[in-house]
This record gives sequence, structure tokens and C-alpha cells, in this order.
Amino acid sequence: MTAQPKACGGGKVRLGMSDKVFDVAVGVFAVTVMIIIIYPLYFIVIASFSEPAAVATGQVWLRPYGFTLDGYRALLANHSIWIGYRNTILYATVGTFISLAVNVPAGYVLSRRDLYLRKLLTFYFLVTMFFSGGLIPIFLTILNFGLYDTFLVMVLPFSVSVFSIIVARTFFRSSIPAELKEAAEMDGCGNLRFFFVIVLPLSKAIIAVLALWSIVGHWNSFFTALIYLQDRARFPLQLVLRNILITGQLQGALGTGEAAQIALREANLIRYTAIIVSTLPMMCVYPFLQKYFNQGVMIGAVKG
Repeated sequence: MTAQPKACGGGKVRLGMSDKVFDVAVGVFAVTVMIIIIYPLYFIVIASFSEPAAVATGQVWLRPYGFTLDGYRALLANHSIWIGYRNTILYATVGTFISLAVNVPAGYVLSRRDLYLRKLLTFYFLVTMFFSGGLIPIFLTILNFGLYDTFLVMVLPFSVSVFSIIVARTFFRSSIPAELKEAAEMDGCGNLRFFFVIVLPLSKAIIAVLALWSIVGHWNSFFTALIYLQDRARFPLQLVLRNILITGQLQGALGTGEAAQIALREANLIRYTAIIVSTLPMMCVYPFLQKYFNQGVMIGAVKG
């Protein structure tokens, strides 16, 4: 039998040697994992303030080496960065609103057990998670609808997320009891009024989760813009940063003399600076939604 911890005179539990060793091992493991996760982020920050040559030679470990702000000056002085920020904010705001307007009602409808052909409709949605027409048919469809190289192509065609619909459906099924709907019907409440007046106010957690997923997805999106946009005035931030990095690398690799060295140094400086500039807004937004995010993920998790 396993020895039980013994209580001493003050009512405290005295831990055995094996318990202490286990606690120390768990603590060491947790600290190690934390360092493994945090250090790369910390390295990117200090590398963005360091000389590229020092970063390349491994001299940057715990603090910036050859402190410089040239990378931030060069990046923020580029006018296209601010255009990219504006476009990305618009895409994330409008795209998230459309995504919630589509996915939340769809999840609620599929959660209703009295929905006719509910299983067939659910299967219809699930099939799209495993099969797709491919890039060329989607491109031709967007071209035929007149969405190519427009603002709407970034927020409308890909607004439906089957995963978000399934998570929302699970949340509604587990959190909105059928008795609540029956009580509302007895008071003369219709389906639309029940959804907007009762269901939505009780669904702040899952709405916050889906909103955060959509915002992050739009903020990090560049492939959609790469395929469906030509006008540089509509490019999102991620695509703008990609073009700046590629242009700088090419100038440094193909050029000669001092000008090539300057271009290569600037490109290496911007590499880490671009990561900070593109991720900092999302890192600032997340703490405000963390409470709802944790609650929504646990309640709306996909269950067997």
C-alpha cells in the first residue's frame, strides 16, 4: 500500500520524500517548457534591436548586441506598411463581422433537434472539410462572380468556417437547454426573437472565441491576397511585409559593392522587426479576450 502523507501538530500535511521529488521534477519540467516556449519570442525581440552581423555570428543570446533602431526606422518609414495596416484592420473587422453573422446562426440552427433533415445538413457541411474543388475552380468561380481584385474577395468567399460552425453547434447544444426554448414559446416568443434576445446574450463566450479565431485568421492571411489581389493599394500587411523582405534580399543578393551590403543589412534588420510589427497588435488584443476564450473553448469543445 502507498504511504499516506502524515499530518503534523499544526494540522499541516507532511510530504514524503517521493512526493517532494515529484514536485521538484514537475517544477523543473514546467520551467523548462516555459523557457522553450518563451525564449524564441524573446530572441526575436532582442534580435530586432541588434546588428545583423552579431545575430548571424551567434553573439545575441540574452541581450541586444550593437543596439540599433535602424530596422524599425526603415520599416516604419515605408509608406506601404501603413497602407497594409489599414487594409488588414478593415479586412479583420469586416471579415470577422461577416464570419460571425454566418457561422453563429448556422451553428445554432444545426443545434436545434427539431430541425428537419438536420443530420443531412450537418453531413453536407462536414463534407467540405475533407473535399474541395481545388484552387483553379475556386479561382474561376471568384472571377465569374466579379470578386477578383476587390475588397470583398478578402472577406466574403471564405467567411464560412465549418469548424467554427461545429464548435458553435456543440456550445448551443450543451449550454442552451430545450426547456428554455419551450418556456419562451409559451410566452409568445418566436424563433428570431428567441435567438437575438435570449441566445446571443448567453453566448458571449463562444462569440468571443469565434471572433478571436476570425481576427487572427484575417490578420495572418496573405495567401488569399497573393492569389486574388493585384492592386497594391489593397494588399494586407502580411503580403506587404513579404514583398519588402523579398525585395531587400534580392537587392542584396543581386547587387554589388557598398550599396548591396547596405541593402542586405537592411533586409536582415527588417526580418525580425517585421515579426514584431505584425504580431504586436494581436498580442495586445488577446489578453482582453482570454477570459472568454478559455471558457468558450472548454464549453464549445467538439465532443464525441
